[in-house]
Amino acid sequence: MQDDLDTIKTRILAATAAANSLESLERVRVEALGRKGRITALMKGLGAMDPETRKSAGAALNVLKDDVAAAIEARQEDLAGATLDARLMEEKVDVTLPVRAEGRGRVHPITQTIDEVIAIFGEMGFTVAEGPDIEDDWHNFTALNIPPEHPARQEHDTFYLPGMAGGHRRVLRTHTSPVQIRTMGEQKPPLRIIVPGRTYRCDYDATHSPMFHQVEGLVVDETTHMGHLKGCLIEFCRAYFGVEDLPVRFRPSYFPFTEPSAEVDIGCTRAGGAFRIGHGDDWLEILGCGMVHPKVLENCGIDAARYQGFAFGLGVERIAMLKYGIGDLRTFFESDLRWLRHYGFPALHIPSMVGGLNP
Repeated sequence: MQDDLDTIKTRILAATAAANSLESLERVRVEALGRKGRITALMKGLGAMDPETRKSAGAALNVLKDDVAAAIEARQEDLAGATLDARLMEEKVDVTLPVRAEGRGRVHPITQTIDEVIAIFGEMGFTVAEGPDIEDDWHNFTALNIPPEHPARQEHDTFYLPGMAGGHRRVLRTHTSPVQIRTMGEQKPPLRIIVPGRTYRCDYDATHSPMFHQVEGLVVDETTHMGHLKGCLIEFCRAYFGVEDLPVRFRPSYFPFTEPSAEVDIGCTRAGGAFRIGHGDDWLEILGCGMVHPKVLENCGIDAARYQGFAFGLGVERIAMLKYGIGDLRTFFESDLRWLRHYGFPALHIPSMVGGLNP
């Protein structure tokens, strides 16, 4: 049997040495050591031998198997190295070629708009305040003088989360006003903040989304009055839309957390079927505002007999749609790169107070 094993070994080693590719070497391995290979078949035949013959034959077969496996592994390393060397020779890089142009990212209109609003109000002395997206009933509703029967507290308008200890319910904030409550509860007047952030409501169509962005503002001190509110918002509208003499008007309205309250309209025209912001024969509402309700101040531990203030809130997507001609709010969140390349910005610009964005 030893003569047969020597012959088998010689043939397999010759085939191994003759293999000129990893594919042909794999065929040699399978023919020798695979499930149906020559050496494997001999190993399976050991069970039919008597104990003494099986012992000597098994030892010889193990030696043969180890020698063949070692030879195949060594040849595999040689072929792999040769393959890599050949690939390196074929795939040389010409370092003198110019760098390929890479596509540049674009700034999303929401990011751009928030940064513009922050920059404009920053020039007026406002600082940015932030708070959690998940709020409790007190900060989101009660402290803001929103009564229990108000529609905003109904499940068809608001996303509620499982209750907390004591029966209080958590909610995805419906506005960024809770940050105003937190700020007034933690800091002493005078206060001058803006609050950009995500908000959530049960609504979805061309002008509404379950998640959207707001920027709210708050000023509290001993001397602030409605005239300051009007002047602040008029300057903001003219700076943001880049129209120095943009008509702005204030209409009486109602909000639970302000008294008196007002809606802010800007002048526009729809002549010839084209919408344009500026002087015209029409008006468009863009935000709400008012003097902070005394009950809200008292809920935050501020003496309403000594302090007063104003607050306002605007939708980021809404003013972005108006300024950049975006017709459907839902497209802001569809992650369409073609849309972003069209409406996105190559870099952030710094807005001026009356001239809009500088080129």
